[in-house]
Amino acid sequence: MTSTRIICPDGQALNLIQLSHASGLRLDLIDWGATWVSCRVPVAGVEREVLLGHATLADYFRQQGYLGVTVGRFANRIGQARIERDGRVFQLAANQGAHQLHGGPGGLSTRRWRIVEQGQAHVVFGIESPDGDQGYPGNLAATVCYRLEDGLRISMEYTATVDAPCPVNFTNHAYFNLDGAATDVREHVLQIAAHEYLPTDEDMIPLGKLAPVAGTGFDFNVAKKIGADFLGDAQQKTALGYDHAFQLDPACRGMKAVAVSVVSGDGRLAMDLLTTKPAMQFYSGNHLAGISARDGGSYRPHQGLALETEFLPDCPNHPEWPEADCWLVPGETYKQATALIFRPL
Repeated sequence: MTSTRIICPDGQALNLIQLSHASGLRLDLIDWGATWVSCRVPVAGVEREVLLGHATLADYFRQQGYLGVTVGRFANRIGQARIERDGRVFQLAANQGAHQLHGGPGGLSTRRWRIVEQGQAHVVFGIESPDGDQGYPGNLAATVCYRLEDGLRISMEYTATVDAPCPVNFTNHAYFNLDGAATDVREHVLQIAAHEYLPTDEDMIPLGKLAPVAGTGFDFNVAKKIGADFLGDAQQKTALGYDHAFQLDPACRGMKAVAVSVVSGDGRLAMDLLTTKPAMQFYSGNHLAGISARDGGSYRPHQGLALETEFLPDCPNHPEWPEADCWLVPGETYKQATALIFRPL
């Protein structure tokens, strides 16, 4: 752990955590938002930075793009910032028009997380969220463990408990560019093991029914460049690109098979994603313009992509959806995991 002498909004110093593995994989995080700030992968003997990041660590306090943060209590969108259970309505804090995005304006990505445990190749962050926080019911306690493992593998393991029923849906919002430079990720090759995706309205709120990817630009079952069918249909035109949830195929469940694979534009690095989560939001960085960039200046649209493993967005309001039971109840523990495996080619 390294103190950066940067003062956070809570008046305390920011802590920078640097993890490393014998494989050559290196990961930097900060305890504000349990956030990734750097990920370096060895490619042909040269370190390659594969993560978008800000020019300064202080930029993470005022960022708008959720770069690298741990998102909760509920990742993605909840329509009308409203949930209901057992006849009781909970009005959540809205931060995207009438809706809530990524846990609200004061979500857990905007807080300091405690460093619970740290070793050379792992760190565990913890946080508590009080009853009524951002409108959510009950007290919540959560942890996330980042671990570097053999085979250029990064694992992220999430846990949470509550003392009242509450929807829980954690994810990480890292933006990747496997070229290691400010290139256009629409040149990356993507494969997603999913036969259904979730169409949305103009506010990016799900319309209500999953739709087949077959015959649309959302079909990534066969690997293709992200740009191959870019803006080729009304759903993408509304979102200015891809910003949609995919229901992952059952074969991927329990991390039994690769759910997503990405290959860099230069063809020299691949990344495979495995997860226990039922869905994944693919975001093609449509609104990155103006966000401070690691090497100075600002990012442009589509210079990074996010692969947010999660429950389907707005699922607390859609109990009819498959695997939509995102409500955590007292006595149970939320346990989800995602792993990223880098493969130099």
